[in-house]
Amino acid sequence: MKILCLHSDYIKVEPTKKAIKDAEEIEKKLLESKETLVVFSAVEKIDEENPEDVIKNSVKEIEDVYDQVKAKEILIYPYVHLTKKPGSPAVAQEVINSIYEKLKKKHKTKKAPFGWYKSFEIKVKGHPLAELSREILPEGKSKEKVDYKKLLREISKIKLMREKLKDNDHRILGQEMDLFSFNETAPGMVFWHDKGYVIFKELVKFWREEHEKAGYKEISTPQILDKKLWQISGHWEKFKDNMFLTEYEGRELAIKPMNCPGGMLVYRNKPRSYKDLPLRMGELGIVHRQELSGVLGGLFRVIKLTQDDAHIFCTEEQLESEIVRIMNLIDKFYKKFNLPYHVELSTRPEKRIGDEKTWDTSEEILEKVLKKMKMKYKINKGDGAFYGPKIDFHVKDSLGRTWQCATIQLDFSLPERFDLKYTGKDNKEHRPVTIHRVIYGSVERFIGILLEHTNGHLPTWLAPVQVKIISFTERNIDSSKKLFDELKKEGIRAEIDIETGPIQGRVRDAEMQKIPYIIVIGDKEEETKTLAVRQNGKIKFGVKKNEFIESIKKEIEERK
Repeated sequence: MKILCLHSDYIKVEPTKKAIKDAEEIEKKLLESKETLVVFSAVEKIDEENPEDVIKNSVKEIEDVYDQVKAKEILIYPYVHLTKKPGSPAVAQEVINSIYEKLKKKHKTKKAPFGWYKSFEIKVKGHPLAELSREILPEGKSKEKVDYKKLLREISKIKLMREKLKDNDHRILGQEMDLFSFNETAPGMVFWHDKGYVIFKELVKFWREEHEKAGYKEISTPQILDKKLWQISGHWEKFKDNMFLTEYEGRELAIKPMNCPGGMLVYRNKPRSYKDLPLRMGELGIVHRQELSGVLGGLFRVIKLTQDDAHIFCTEEQLESEIVRIMNLIDKFYKKFNLPYHVELSTRPEKRIGDEKTWDTSEEILEKVLKKMKMKYKINKGDGAFYGPKIDFHVKDSLGRTWQCATIQLDFSLPERFDLKYTGKDNKEHRPVTIHRVIYGSVERFIGILLEHTNGHLPTWLAPVQVKIISFTERNIDSSKKLFDELKKEGIRAEIDIETGPIQGRVRDAEMQKIPYIIVIGDKEEETKTLAVRQNGKIKFGVKKNEFIESIKKEIEERK
């Protein structure tokens, strides 16, 4: 069923002559109504399958509009011209009459005659809700017929053009190791497979452990937030073209491209004291940013990303020590992954918020800390955030490429805009300063960097599969299964291959998966109750099982 709702000052309807043989019998007279919600209604062929649903849902829709526009009357006006596929007159009349009867019980309701040619005069109001259309369908019915097979063929056309990529490209490694995939149904967004998601979860686990040690409280904020929030923060003016927008009940909303405004609201949620500061709030927040399809590139440039954000709220006196703490934490992370880095001080951009004096102070503080830490750095003029200067950390991978990952951003402006306060020792209100910072930057991109940096040979603690057990012959299957069960019991991520086939090919397949340890069990291993362990292409025979298990457990626990 289709309806067109018009909120009118008045409407005058006059029946002229019958349009169909079975038109309802009426007294021909002028029908008038004032301050009226006029509902032009057309019953469609599809409505005949379940007219009760259509009646119920139509009444609900009409009442919803009636309540919103605050009309005084309702006029149901049968108007078959709204549809190209009208239902039978008998069903249409039954549906429209039923809707009329249900509405009449609760509201002042009139109905124009069914099956008649009519002339009408109407004056429609000028407010935004004065003209609204709705389509009501029986439950389970789609508005359009869908060729599912055709659509499936269309979304299955994605193919990785390997000939244009280097052998160590993370997209090739991701495919060979079965880590992740992409699909045009969600451009620029990662489909993590189980093995790839192991890497993601291990990085997050490490992040959480280290941040808990460093005194951070983890929070989570909504992904969709009102436009007003982004106007307050300044992102609406500076970043609107890169934001995904949506609506809800007449409100304009944005899918968050950054986590910081949500963190500001968490801080504002209750009164704060100087005793609460520094307040370190971390968030592994999912954000979305519009990017042109031509610049998307595997994990390196995505639309949906996970930022390992943190916002530190502190006093000006605490700034230096907090920035030093962050720099030490960043250094700890990058050493863990054997990623050397260099540092840049990014200064005020052309488009910015805040006064020049504040920018002077902010840049001086960051430079002072760099000198205190005896860090070599270069000035990256004009590349600061719109709310403050920043220290950027550029990691260098095994191919000599640099990637800007971690950043420390000093912000006096957003605390001002969000009117953040704390009560000082003097019992007076003061304004905190905010430090924005990330370490991985984007978890997705960091994984891409690690894959190419290590050529897929991730450290054992990060490897999706840590041990692959291969039985040499069918005779060795039971022993292989027993070892597999023992490793799983110890929390080691293991796989087992008990297929028949040339051992060389099965070992090669495991090596293609970049599995750190490959164990082949044959008759000799069963006799001596030892293991043949292959690591980095080298084989070590006669390894005692218990020693191997203890050794790999220690390697994983220490994240070596």
